[in-house]
Amino acid sequence: MNVLKEILYKVNIEAIKGNADVNINAIDFDSRKIAQNDVFVAIRGTISDGHDFIEKAISLGAVAIVCDVFPENIVVGITYIQVKDTNKALAIMAANFYDNPSKDLKLVGITGTNGKTTVASLLYQLFKKAGFKVGLLSTVKILVDEKEYKATHTTPDSLTINRFLREMVADGVQFCFMEVSSHGIHQKRTEALTFAGGIFSNITHDHLDYHKTFAEYRDVKKAFFDDLPKTAFALTNIDDKNGMVMLQNTAARKLTYALKTYADYKAQILENQLSGLLLKINNNEVWVRLIGTFNAYNLLAIYGTAVELGLDNLEVLRILSELESVSGRFQFIVSNEKITAIVDYAHTPDALENVLKTINDIRTKNEQLITVVGCGGDRDKTKRPIMANIASMLSDKVIITSDNPRTENPQTIIEEMEKGVEPQNYKKAVSIIDRKQAIKMACQLAQTNDIILIAGKGHENYQEIDGIRHHFDDMETVSEILELLGK
Repeated sequence: MNVLKEILYKVNIEAIKGNADVNINAIDFDSRKIAQNDVFVAIRGTISDGHDFIEKAISLGAVAIVCDVFPENIVVGITYIQVKDTNKALAIMAANFYDNPSKDLKLVGITGTNGKTTVASLLYQLFKKAGFKVGLLSTVKILVDEKEYKATHTTPDSLTINRFLREMVADGVQFCFMEVSSHGIHQKRTEALTFAGGIFSNITHDHLDYHKTFAEYRDVKKAFFDDLPKTAFALTNIDDKNGMVMLQNTAARKLTYALKTYADYKAQILENQLSGLLLKINNNEVWVRLIGTFNAYNLLAIYGTAVELGLDNLEVLRILSELESVSGRFQFIVSNEKITAIVDYAHTPDALENVLKTINDIRTKNEQLITVVGCGGDRDKTKRPIMANIASMLSDKVIITSDNPRTENPQTIIEEMEKGVEPQNYKKAVSIIDRKQAIKMACQLAQTNDIILIAGKGHENYQEIDGIRHHFDDMETVSEILELLGK
């Protein structure tokens, strides 16, 4: 049992009704999970408002309610705590409840539009290979050293974060690498965590359904760096025009990385092939198995972070050469007929352009580049025509299809994408709603040495249609179809 007033330490309380000396068993913001002697935190979400479920939480055994407005019906014997921001209060309470586990390990947060999963996952790989116990909180999965758990959000809720961090500490984990999304920052999920470092990868067009303007999206990312302590490092990509913005108000040690300009961590691409990259990083050459300029940036961020966390720079370079690509990030197979099928999570205009430019830099132009691409439903609609325009400009053939339509009509999404295809590229493009049939057409069109890019879903092993998730794996699908076609 925990005492409520201890869990409320450092929470900005506006008013209390009742006794804060009560013992509590657990904290939750989902009224359905409340049990005897729990605290219910009422969160105002995008779909529902936790304040509507206060009475239900009490009926299930809640002894305390944290809210931003007291309910009209005050139940005798229940403690009510009014706070200005329940998201922030939940994060502070979660950290207190789990005894502030982030202070007992080196936690590094990675934020940016693209590259978060690759940087976090490869840092996990690198530190494991260097002999450390490591944790990972990512879009793809959660790892407590070698124990794997399924991930449901890029940045989990604050209770989940602290619960896993406490498990990591108990398991002897020394370093944890964590994706930090703009949603997670805005909803205060990372509040009350002690970070040893923060990494900024880049910022491009994304999540404007949530943040409304690019400036708001950028400033939310910046808020993560504003909150870093002076004991931490802040490592930013200064080739990105907003890279230095991230460092403007941080108390952390300011560090930079770049391919194009002078920086603390500098790299040059000497060779770029389908088999890998030859890089010169701070005057040392290293061959790596990852591909493309975007991965050169990712590897540079990883190198800088590892060195800042105390690893020997030559040992870091040695391990960089052993790292393998992350699931669904420029993952490829080569068929019997030498058709290369690439699966990539690219679901933003910038990420798609980076992947297509990388392929075009590598190929000889004698082969066709066939791209299969869609856009998700119930998400930023403004990027749909842009994605189709980029795909049709930089590919020989484009098949526009469904991604995760969610609750939207997939035909409507496709029509909005088609508007971005310019007249000179119109003959290159075809639309097929069914994603499997779209991939099948790409495989039928492909000849020896051609390249197929399947973009947008990457590591995801499902397709969400009308709110229901059906099993669907791009890599599995393209492999099966190429085999069935005898290619």
